[in-house]
Amino acid sequence: MISTLLQVVMESDTATVVQAEFEKLSVLNLLLKGGWIMIPLIILAVIAAYIFIERYKVIKRSSEIDANFMNKIRDLVLNGNIEGAKSICMSKDNPTARMIEKGISRIGNPLKDISISIENVGNLEVFKLEKKLSSLATISGAAPMLGFLGTVTGMIQAFYKLSTAGNNVDPGLLAGGIYQAMITTATGLAIGILAFVGYNILTAMIKKVVFKMEATTMEFIDVLHEPA
Repeated sequence: MISTLLQVVMESDTATVVQAEFEKLSVLNLLLKGGWIMIPLIILAVIAAYIFIERYKVIKRSSEIDANFMNKIRDLVLNGNIEGAKSICMSKDNPTARMIEKGISRIGNPLKDISISIENVGNLEVFKLEKKLSSLATISGAAPMLGFLGTVTGMIQAFYKLSTAGNNVDPGLLAGGIYQAMITTATGLAIGILAFVGYNILTAMIKKVVFKMEATTMEFIDVLHEPA
């Protein structure tokens, strides 16, 4: 009876120690156990976060346009106040205003030439919005591959230690390599998934901005068709 009680107490103490060790294993300590491959993974994570935040702010700002913007432009253009219409466009820091400003500066030329000028500016503005997105897409694909590379190197280390241990095979020898393999894989996949989601969010935002640019351009062309 006494021996049974002692065994239960010892098992309870062991479980407590294991739980305490698990709680001490912070996220930072866990990442450090991933080995050197974690350095490029962390760098990719920082770059991806920077690109997403920076692009999100730029695209968000580009999508904001005064609801009465085209009403003001219409009134000024129809009243012949071209300089006033240009001033309103120049006071706005967004691609739509820059496209309309280009169109206003071409008033007096054939409508086809005005449309081409606006379209050229629009293409340049879309190119600016999509800046750095290719890097984010590259990270979404490269991070998991880098994680898998860490998996391979970790397993190689584990089997190398196993082969050199001879008859003194210790599970701890394998645990280190497998530990590194699992951490790098999980980290690479996490970075890749977050970068992929961020890329798709930014792409969807750009599509909305392009739709607004096209709608405003058509509205501006309609203004030019109206009798003065």
